[in-house]
Amino acid sequence: MKSYYLKNIKGENFKGPLMFVSEIFQDERGFFTESWNKRNFNNLLSQDINFVQDNHSLSTFNVLRGLHFQVAPHSQGKLIRCLQGEIYDVGVDLRINSSTFGNWFGVTLSSTNRKQLWLPSGFAHGFLTMSSEAEVMYKVSDYWDQDAEITLRWNDPTISIKWPLISDLPIISSKDNDGKCLDEIHDLLYF
Repeated sequence: MKSYYLKNIKGENFKGPLMFVSEIFQDERGFFTESWNKRNFNNLLSQDINFVQDNHSLSTFNVLRGLHFQVAPHSQGKLIRCLQGEIYDVGVDLRINSSTFGNWFGVTLSSTNRKQLWLPSGFAHGFLTMSSEAEVMYKVSDYWDQDAEITLRWNDPTISIKWPLISDLPIISSKDNDGKCLDEIHDLLYF
């Protein structure tokens, strides 16, 4: 499994998020890959991550989900991959003491590139479906908790995410559309 760090718009490395590319064994039957291995994953991160839940979603073209995160004591790290189709996946650094606080990055995850994204606790996460359908699966390091969950507004002007939108407005849930801007949640950010 190969990994590399992600950069913000200024070219600075984010501390924590990593892209993973697994080795693919392909032949006339199809392919085989080890999509996750606890020992290898924890060695790459130099910490012990214990995933407790797998989440699986299906979204149609132009659906935007997020930006979601949970605060302590139920903050979550996420390992995200796209099983079918293609998504534009976004992470926003909400760690107040981080040099990249309030910065975002976007990456393409697809069933073709088979990349996986590790987002540690302290990042908001969301994605936009770029194909007719996309199935996304992600492992989380803590259980979902309604009282700890916060939605960051997908189009917060302070963060200015450059979503590759095909139309002016994505298909989005009312909950996600009613998300809070960064300046409204600043005092809640503890991980």
